[in-house]
Order: sequence, then structure tokens, then C-alpha cells
Amino acid sequence: MNAKRLTIVGVALTATAAAAYAQFGGYTQANLSSTATGKTFLQVINDLNVRYLYPVDQEKLLRGAITGAVGSLNDEFTYYSPPEDNAIDAENLSGEFYGIGVQLVAANPDGTGGKIDNVFRTGAASTAGVQIGDVFVKIGDKDVLTAKLNEIVRLVRGQKGTTVSVTFARDGKPYTVKMERQPVSIVSVEQTVLPGNIGYIALNTFYNEKASEQFNAAVADMKKKKVGSLILDLRDNGGGLLSAGVDVADQFMKSGPIVSLRDRNKNTTVYGSARNAATDYTGKLMVLVNKNSASASEVVSGALQDVGRATIIGEQTFGKGVAQIPETLPDGGKIAIVNSEWLTPKGRQIHKKGITPDVIVKDTRYTVPPNLTGSGVAPGAKLTFTLEGKPVTVTADKDGKFSYTGDIKRPNRSAQQGEAVVDLQTDAILKKAVALLGN
Repeated sequence: MNAKRLTIVGVALTATAAAAYAQFGGYTQANLSSTATGKTFLQVINDLNVRYLYPVDQEKLLRGAITGAVGSLNDEFTYYSPPEDNAIDAENLSGEFYGIGVQLVAANPDGTGGKIDNVFRTGAASTAGVQIGDVFVKIGDKDVLTAKLNEIVRLVRGQKGTTVSVTFARDGKPYTVKMERQPVSIVSVEQTVLPGNIGYIALNTFYNEKASEQFNAAVADMKKKKVGSLILDLRDNGGGLLSAGVDVADQFMKSGPIVSLRDRNKNTTVYGSARNAATDYTGKLMVLVNKNSASASEVVSGALQDVGRATIIGEQTFGKGVAQIPETLPDGGKIAIVNSEWLTPKGRQIHKKGITPDVIVKDTRYTVPPNLTGSGVAPGAKLTFTLEGKPVTVTADKDGKFSYTGDIKRPNRSAQQGEAVVDLQTDAILKKAVALLGN
């Protein structure tokens, strides 16, 4: 990643924050009291502290006010992260932390709980015999069956050399292992060579300060292997650092703007331009996208589409065409504020529109899981159904309602970080890209 660009972003953040404070003077009790709404806010806070029957948690009260202020904008991309979440976020951004060497997904339909999605070959979990599909039950003495995923991550990670005791469930049977936290590096790039001497690089996230470095190394490796053409897979990549998106697009473009930023005063500035370099890949290029390709993924695919450098294949992308400025707050939390929209080289604004692929193909890697709901039975009653040839037992709740959602088909992942696993038979988008490269 280009360190100078990161510095420019940091300088812009500082200047913007200072200008905003100078313009509005900052909220104080004095100027809040100058308006009816401000007086009301102060009175509500005071009345809660004086009159509420139970003790008021001041931290919780003020965080609620912060969350409400940000929420009033009705902008999903402007948000506040409390200190505990921001700490995890900072580790993810750095690309390094101490943990047990696994990837997690939510275990429950409502997004809570944690389940092992992958076990890295060299991590503590692999040594302890943890397997894909194992469900987190307890971390230490804390029950986490319905905990938020971020809380599970926070409890599993820790300081170098410390240990963590985790109780997992496998096929409904619990087991407990004690593991020493070891260094874990987030590898955002996976690669392999497909039949026909076609290079394949999947970039899973741009939210990693090492993403550019890892991607550049993968491209160099493909050139060393003398692949005849290249597929860049940006499916399910929700974006991240704008500078990393510029770096990736720059690997394939010789010159010209990659992305421009336009502020609320309609002033437009070129954020990143291509630089012709000997390390650039100049061969035939296909870029894969789906409905979850967003933000920096759309910066890359939009730029390469505009200049005719690549064929974009897959589904209409997500449509996040705005950029945020993050600011670390005094409490250790973070606020990310949408401060500009970004434009492709041809001036396209793709927010809430997305990018239309040159070749539209449905992503067939995931299937809709079987699910059922019902009611009208006795509370606590157990019902057994046969779904796809297997018995499924559900228990009715206190109102006699029951539901079941099967597991979403999980794509195969390698236990070796950086190694891509693909299946041309079940992946229609990838199959189409390979076919087009063969013509």
C-alpha cells in the first residue's frame, strides 16, 4: 500500500475536523441552551439523572445519545463504533493479532453465536483438533451461544502468550480445549492456477493495510508462472481502504484517473491515477463480481470497465459509491462519516445503482437453505420432519410456534492461507470467465 496516500488521508481528516469545529464552534452547554431543542436535550438528560427510579449508567446514557445523533442522519455508512468494537476493527485493519487461527461465521439465523468456518493449518485451533462446523458454547466461564459475533472474537483474541479455554459443540456434544494465543496474519488474497494456464486471484477484502502488498505479490507470482490470462475475483468483497482499491486497479492500468471524489459543494478531485510500471500485468483480464461486491471493489471494477481494460462478469454490484472519513474519538471509539461520493474515470456515480457487468451471470455458489415455519401446536411440543432425506426435529415455543432453517451451503476453503479452492462445476460465473478466456 502506498504510505504517502495514507498520510494524505490522515491529513485531510485532521483538517476537516478542525474546520468543522471552527465553523460550528463545538456544542457547549451555553449554545445548546440557546435553542428550544437544545434546552430540551439538556433537560431530558438532567431529569433522567434526578428523577429516574433506578441509578442511571452515565456511560450508557451518553453512548445512547451518540448513537441517536448518528442514527438521525439515516445513513447506514455513517456510524459510531464503541471502543470494544473499534479495538477489534483496528486489529483487522492492521492485518495482525493474537488468536487461535480460525475464521468464524454466525451460528444462528439472527446473526448471533459463532461457528467455525475455517481452521488454519498452523494455528492453535488446528493443533487442538478444532474442526469446521464446531459451535462456540463457552469462552472461559461465559456462555456465548447467543452472543454477538464481535464479542466472541474479542474474547478469543488477546495478548501474546496468554491462553483461552473454549467449550465447543460438535454434533451436539460439548468438548473443551485450552489454547495458547499465537500470532495470526490476515491474508486477504488467495490464488491458484486454473486449467488452461489461467491465473486466478481472489481478493477477499480491502480492509487490511497489507492488502496491497499481498495483492502485488500475487500478481508478481502469476507473472513469474507465465500465466496466459488472469481472473480477478472480487465477489463478496465489501470494500475497505480506498487507497488499496486504487493500488489494485493501478496494477492493470497504464495511465489516467482511477477514481475521483466529489464533496457536498460539488468540488471534484482526482484521488488516484494510474502509473505505468514494469510490475503491471498487461495480459487478458476478467473481473468477477456479485451483489456483495461493494465500495473499493466497485472502484476497481468500475475503473477497469470504463477504460476497457477488463471484462466484468457476474451480478449487478452492491452500489456503495460514497467514501467515509474515520476519526478516533476520546473514548477509544470511532466515528466514520460519509464526506464524499466517488466517481469512475468516466464520471459515473454508482451509489445505490451498482455496476452492471459486461456479461451477466447468476452466482450459483450458494443455494437457499431449506426452511419451514408453523404454529398451532402445544407449547414445548417436538415435531420431526424429513427434509432432503434427513430427519429434522424442532421444538415449539411458548406460543406453539416453530421454525427451522437449514445450513447455507459453505464454499470449500483451504486450511492453507493464501491458497484458493475453486469448483468450476458449481461456479457459473467462474466457469463463464474461463470459457470466454478460452475463445
